[in-house]
Amino acid sequence: MTRIIAGTARGARLEVPGAGTRPTSDRVRESLFGSLESADGIDGARVLDLYAGSGALGLEALSRGAATADLVERGRQAAELIRRNAATIAKAGVSGAARVHEAAVHTYLQRSAGPFDLVFSDPPYDLDDEAMTADLIALTPLLSADALVVVERARRSTPPDFGRAGLELVREKTYGDTAIWWGQPPANDEADSGPQPETESQSR
Repeated sequence: MTRIIAGTARGARLEVPGAGTRPTSDRVRESLFGSLESADGIDGARVLDLYAGSGALGLEALSRGAATADLVERGRQAAELIRRNAATIAKAGVSGAARVHEAAVHTYLQRSAGPFDLVFSDPPYDLDDEAMTADLIALTPLLSADALVVVERARRSTPPDFGRAGLELVREKTYGDTAIWWGQPPANDEADSGPQPETESQSR
């Protein structure tokens, strides 16, 4: 079990799939969502949660005021679990709409219309770098102009290739064995003149 950390459904317990998933720890989620709220990235956002697992990231966003969350998970059992978790937070008073899509991520991205304001991508360990980049390339046309893309991978993994997808790396942070990268569409054609990416570590 994990739980919703804050917002309308604070404390609501969520089911977590068994083998084959890597749920984001409560500590990482708490820090991540604190940063997103500071960046005004959640309230009213249209959220996309890729490789959703338990749906904890997208559902946490709904609890904190996101307008909608589309949660993509190809496993049938995991998708059913996300639906149950979505029902749990709805009972707790969350009004934002959760839509669960039982589909492979790349297939979903090729047929979706968007736009999305906040995207979480927490791919499985065995997703190779080219597949990760292909996802980002397919995702970019679905983003709003000021969207944020948050990628979570193992610390030793290759960083996401935002550049090939036409995105900018704006933040990088590590939490023990977990690394999180933030990307966004360029603000203008002179993106190279902007601030350098922020790099932080909270390793123990």
